Amino acid sequence: MDGIIIINKEKDYTSHDVVAVVKKILGQKIGHTGTLDPEATGVLPLLVGKATKIAKYLINHDKLYQAVLKLGVKTDTADMTGTVLEKENIRMPQIEQVEEVFFSMIGKIKQIPPMYSAIKINGKKLYEYARQGKKVEVQPREIEIYDLKLNHINSNENEITFTIHCSKGTYIRTICEQIAQKLETIGCMKELKRIQVGEFHIDNSITISKLQQTKNKAGDYIITIEDFFVDKQKVILNPKELEQFLNGVRLPYTLTEDTYRIYSMSKNFIGLGIIKDGFLKRDVVL
Repeated sequence: MDGIIIINKEKDYTSHDVVAVVKKILGQKIGHTGTLDPEATGVLPLLVGKATKIAKYLINHDKLYQAVLKLGVKTDTADMTGTVLEKENIRMPQIEQVEEVFFSMIGKIKQIPPMYSAIKINGKKLYEYARQGKKVEVQPREIEIYDLKLNHINSNENEITFTIHCSKGTYIRTICEQIAQKLETIGCMKELKRIQVGEFHIDNSITISKLQQTKNKAGDYIITIEDFFVDKQKVILNPKELEQFLNGVRLPYTLTEDTYRIYSMSKNFIGLGIIKDGFLKRDVVL
């Protein structure tokens, strides 16, 4: 059983918890290509078995989230799990004000990752510095927001619900603080749900509890490596070429530079190869 399974992560699970539980359920090596905070829910693609070899193809995917921003509250973690640093009475903005702020944030912007994050500075994670009360300089990072839509304003709870389509490396907690700042107030993230990672959508996901109940049919939820690369062109190798390919020999090929699905003459899927500078070389062999 090798491939990708899309887990719909529930609250209070860390991403490492999910990996450990799924590994126990499936009895296979499991890897992941990105984490979700324990309080966040939604799409967490996991690599099962030999699919861990294709991790590099999944790390740069864009993301789609639904988030709830709580205005009038600032915490040390930028979400509701942290210590409250500041509170203020606010007047909720009008729809037009929020939409104007959202429009101003679309495109490439800079953001400073939150101190309570797993980014490493000098070999140490930021949250480790934060827990020790140490301050370190964190350089702004460029991220990109492709779309930012207002879903709902709850004036009774001082909350704004929105959907954001963004690049890899975007911290939604920081986005919430940035939105609040542009609205001339303070705020933090109350809820976060990841709806999509690349082409992996929550509609095709499975919860851990359901996976436990239907583990004998787990294969029904696995996207095979061959299917994941279905849009890539096939290259069929004769026995001599295949032997050379498997041994790491570069084979001359006059095809466009790209990743290709490699097959034997008997139509067995072998793995992935890359054509560059007129040569085919092995990349992932299954």
